[in-house]
Amino acid sequence: MRALKYFFAEAGASLWHGRRAAALAILTVTVGLFLLGFFLLVNANVDRLVAQWAQAAEMSVYLTDDASAEQRAAVEATLAASPLVRSFEYVSKVDALARFQHDFKDLAGLTNELGENPLPAAFEVRLRSSAGDQAGIDALAASLSKAPGVADVRYDRQWLNRLLLAVALLRGVSLVIITIVGIAAALTVANVVRLAAYARLDEIEIMHLVGSPAAFIRGPFVVEGVLQGGIGALGALLLLWAGYAVATARYGTMLADAIGLDGLAFFSPMMMLLLVVGGMAVGCVGGLVAARGVR
Repeated sequence: MRALKYFFAEAGASLWHGRRAAALAILTVTVGLFLLGFFLLVNANVDRLVAQWAQAAEMSVYLTDDASAEQRAAVEATLAASPLVRSFEYVSKVDALARFQHDFKDLAGLTNELGENPLPAAFEVRLRSSAGDQAGIDALAASLSKAPGVADVRYDRQWLNRLLLAVALLRGVSLVIITIVGIAAALTVANVVRLAAYARLDEIEIMHLVGSPAAFIRGPFVVEGVLQGGIGALGALLLLWAGYAVATARYGTMLADAIGLDGLAFFSPMMMLLLVVGGMAVGCVGGLVAARGVR
C-alpha cells in the first residue's frame, strides 16, 4: 500500500511538472477514445434501427390498374397460404391516395392537379419476424412478381441487406482508424513518460545506487501513463455525452419521425466503465514502454 501511495504521489507530481506535454498525451487519448466511442454509439444505434426495421419487414405487392377480381383473389390466396406471411392488408387506389394526402399534406395539392389517381392498389404484407428463410422469401417475392395482375413487388429486406453491407464496410474502416489512433495514443503517452524519466535521471541514478528495486523505480512511470489514459478516457466520455445530449435535443424527434428510431441510445454504465478501463490500458501500455527504458 505504501508503494502504491508513493507511485501515485510521484506520478501526480510528474504530471504537474510536465503538464504541457502530459496535456498533449491526454488529448491524444481523448481523441482516440472519442472516435472509438463515436463509432460504437453509431453502430449500436444503427443495429437498433436495423433490428426494428427487420421486425417490421414488409413486402408491398402492387397491382396493375386493370387487375381483375380473380387475379386479385389469386394473389390473396398465395399470401394466405404462405407460412412466411404474418398478415396482409389490401389497400385500394382510393385508400392509397387518401393515405398519401394525409401523410404528405404539402404534396396533396399535386395529386388534385393531375386529374386522376396515380397510385396503384396494393397488398401490404407483414412477414414473420422469426422468418429466417431468406431463400423462401425471395421465392415468394419472385412468384408474386410473375403473377397476373401484379405490376411490381417491393421487399424491405433487399435494401436492408444492402444497408447491412454498408454498415459492415463502415465497421471495417472505423476499426482501422481506431487502431491507428490507439497506437498513436500509446506512443504519445510513452514519449511523454520518457521525457519525465529523462528529467529525473539524477534521481533515478541515486535510487539505483542505494539498491532500489527496478519495479519501485519504474512504478511511478507506469502509473503516470495509467493516469493520462484514465483522464483522457473521462474527457472522451464527457465529449460523447455532450454530443449525445445535443443530438437528442435537436434531432431526436426528427429521427423518430423520419426513420422510426425510438430515441438515441447512450452507453450503459458497464460500457462507460470499459471505455475508462480501455483508456487506462492504453496509458499503461505507454507507461510500460517508457518504463522499460529506465535503467
